[in-house]
Amino acid sequence: MRQARRGPQGTPRGAPPALTPAAFHILLALAGGERHGYAIMQEVEALTVGALRLGPGTLYGTIKRLLGAGLIAESGERPDPTLDDERRRYYRLTALGERVAADEARRLDRLVGAARERRLLPGPEAGTPGGDG
Repeated sequence: MRQARRGPQGTPRGAPPALTPAAFHILLALAGGERHGYAIMQEVEALTVGALRLGPGTLYGTIKRLLGAGLIAESGERPDPTLDDERRRYYRLTALGERVAADEARRLDRLVGAARERRLLPGPEAGTPGGDG
């Protein structure tokens, strides 16, 4: 049986490369709705229970790359200016960004499944490795 040709990051040719952790977490944060940069930082920290804290350089460098790739867009909508700083830029997921984030979530889900099969993580029904009680 022939193996599929692989791209530069080990993904099948034609498939998007795996996202960096920062990029995936930003897309995941934006899947919950439009946010400005600082709110994205807070959401990522909340989603990871403090395990991942994006500094401004990582956050805005990654946002720039995601904008360039068409995965996110700057939102034209603004909250009431009396309730918000007008200098803030708001970002949202694009349709492409949503598809790429979903693909990455499925890829990670497959890895978690493999980790469960190898008893590195408990099964979904039990609190013990392998799920066999």
